[in-house]
Amino acid sequence: MKLMNYVTLINQAFQFVIQTSQEYCIDESHALKHSMEVFNFANNIYESEIKSYPHITDQREIIGLAAIVHDMCDKKYMNETVGINNIKNYMKDYLPQEELEVVTNIISGMSYSTVKKKGYPNLGKYQHAYHIVREADLLAAYDFDRSVIFNIMRNKCNYVDSLYESKELFEKRILNYRKDKLFITNYSKNKSVLLHKKAIADIEKINSLLEILQ
Repeated sequence: MKLMNYVTLINQAFQFVIQTSQEYCIDESHALKHSMEVFNFANNIYESEIKSYPHITDQREIIGLAAIVHDMCDKKYMNETVGINNIKNYMKDYLPQEELEVVTNIISGMSYSTVKKKGYPNLGKYQHAYHIVREADLLAAYDFDRSVIFNIMRNKCNYVDSLYESKELFEKRILNYRKDKLFITNYSKNKSVLLHKKAIADIEKINSLLEILQ
């Protein structure tokens, strides 16, 4: 991997997120800030896994791109096939076609609902890259405010109703990530403990706020 090629790839990927978010009205819960958070988590997991899985050194471009653009084909905002084709067309000058196929395969099989329904896909030598990106997205989901923003912007809830909806999501899904054994890397297992505790503390504060707002 040449550093300048990687820098160009990442810069173009974030530019694509900005452009796509504007075109498809993707709100900030799934737009640039979220892409940055998932990219940062993916980098942290990647760095912690290199010694045990040295083959991922050659997959950093795939991991980085998938982490950044993973929500740019989200069916909540667009037709998934159209979104995937947009990713391939925009990034075709920055990553070989066969690697772009891996990126879209990772993205297509990493959502919580897809994993719960179908399990993990078999991506061969790219399996660990898949888990790195998938886990990075799960770690970013512990952000309670992100859920509130999504309910306000996408589901058209008012603020108080969005707090209730977000609490329900956390109690049914996000606070069960660890119990459901959705983390396989050591970094994510350890980081999720801290994020889980913070989420519980955030919800306790929200409960106090809701008592006032009732």
